[in-house]
Amino acid sequence: MIPIDRRSALRAAAGAAVTGALSTGCSDTAPPSVKQSEKPSEIPSDAGPGASAGARTGTARPAARTAPPPRRFPGQPAEIAHGPRDRSRVALTFHGQGDPATATALLSEAERAGARVTVLAVGTWLDEQPALARRILDGGHDLGNHTLHHIDISALDEAAAYAEITGCAQRLRRLTGSVGTWFRPSRTQHATPLVQRLARRAGYPHTLSYDVDSLDFTSPGADTVVRTVTEEIRDGSVVSLHFGYADTVAALPALLDALERRGLRAVTTTELLT
Repeated sequence: MIPIDRRSALRAAAGAAVTGALSTGCSDTAPPSVKQSEKPSEIPSDAGPGASAGARTGTARPAARTAPPPRRFPGQPAEIAHGPRDRSRVALTFHGQGDPATATALLSEAERAGARVTVLAVGTWLDEQPALARRILDGGHDLGNHTLHHIDISALDEAAAYAEITGCAQRLRRLTGSVGTWFRPSRTQHATPLVQRLARRAGYPHTLSYDVDSLDFTSPGADTVVRTVTEEIRDGSVVSLHFGYADTVAALPALLDALERRGLRAVTTTELLT
């Protein structure tokens, strides 16, 4: 049973996020237009850990520490959808954009339950909420790349798709000293062979998919989110969830309780595969 005060706080955060919960799903809304001037160049070779969140304005503030870089996991495929099935671990992965209060509430709830998650951040969201990059890392979570504009990367030509990957990677490097631990393509569950190749060129040995889709971006209600995940999840699962949706905030405490009852521990994707 979720304590009344905790449940009330989460409902309050969920209510505050309702108006900001639009346009954050992977396939349910039309993508924003991309201005030519917004398309990033390839990651500069000299943009190291000393680069800052304010690099675009000329200010420089070193990152508190360098974030973990991408890792190669021998024996794992180019696209990872789940981890080992025998360790009683699962990975809750969040598509990172939307209202910052919702994101903070989700992170705090996970941490209260002793859970660690993986956040795949959208580059333009990092532009708007740069402090959340460090907040995610300081909570012990994985932080990765979910493209610059969250448009349908599968529909782009090679140059535009690469710009989407490296544009978000630039922002992660400026904020944290690393391009992030993972890359997940936007508006699709599976990366095309082209996108996998471009991700490797940008420094990501693997692309990150999932084997359980919570469908929380359809706003089906918190109970439905919990039921959808718990019916499909098993040891080693990678679950797709989203920041920016009130149902996800409301569902998380019950979902974490259900995982605990089944003896499953929510860890970062890196921990899941290690």
